[in-house]
Amino acid sequence: MTLSARKVAATAVTAVLGAALAGCGGGASSDAGREARLGTPAATASGAPAASPQNGAPASAQTASPQAGAPAKAPTLAPGPNGLTPVFERAKQQTDKTVALTFDADMTSDQGPRAADGEHFDNPQLISTLRTLKVPSTVFMTGRWAEEYPDQTKSIGTDPNFEIANHSYSHHAFKSPCYGLPALDGAAARADVDRAFAAFRQAGAVNTVPYFRFPGGCYDDQALRALSTAKVTAVQWDVVSGDAFAKDPDAVAQQVLAGVKPGSVVVMHCTRSAAPVTEEAVRKIVPELRKRGYRFVKVSELIGK
Repeated sequence: MTLSARKVAATAVTAVLGAALAGCGGGASSDAGREARLGTPAATASGAPAASPQNGAPASAQTASPQAGAPAKAPTLAPGPNGLTPVFERAKQQTDKTVALTFDADMTSDQGPRAADGEHFDNPQLISTLRTLKVPSTVFMTGRWAEEYPDQTKSIGTDPNFEIANHSYSHHAFKSPCYGLPALDGAAARADVDRAFAAFRQAGAVNTVPYFRFPGGCYDDQALRALSTAKVTAVQWDVVSGDAFAKDPDAVAQQVLAGVKPGSVVVMHCTRSAAPVTEEAVRKIVPELRKRGYRFVKVSELIGK
């Protein structure tokens, strides 16, 4: 496949990402949330720079509550304006060639029957490859995924190579509309986060961090306010891999390689049925980025800078 053809394919995959996978690689942000960022402003949908960060200094003392199940030492950001949950997209340090590969382990609360019928929402080969390649990674996991795959959750969550972050329990929307996902109100949204952390604990995961990724990437001030008492940092991304339902790993790899900058957060997926070529794409991405001088880190290291 030629370079131009790969770019076209990657663009098409990006479009599918939002519509077909309920937008885990897309997403909408809020103006107040943008003010809470740490790092350089990411481009908006129109290509214009977002608002400059105003309140994004790391706050190591700010951690998730014991009830939420997150460790006490993982760095978080200070609250945004009016105490809103802070939002992180890319590291402030732009000269250090670090990059975080993040993987959404998606499973909605109503997909149990599909798993029972043999659909694979897990991707153990991907996890094995990340271990073999020695790539520290952050897995944003839904609580329902942890319930379906408790042994894998424990294995990931006790491996120092990984950290598990919260992707909600149900993978329902925290803002509506959001790619057709059912929506949660404020109280239900807050409870959904706690339920996911509880599922990680029940599975035996210990390497959990007080970070949260909105299903579909969709949020607004109301969603940030609903999570303010959870004392988590919302983590978005600045590089969309386009791996959802992709059939060409070269196109996925090309899209990631074209987008990565120092301090980038890349969003990918850890679900075989929805992202079947991710593992193969990772095997292309990792050596090339290392050749370019990049070092792979977990999100906690980026936030801690």
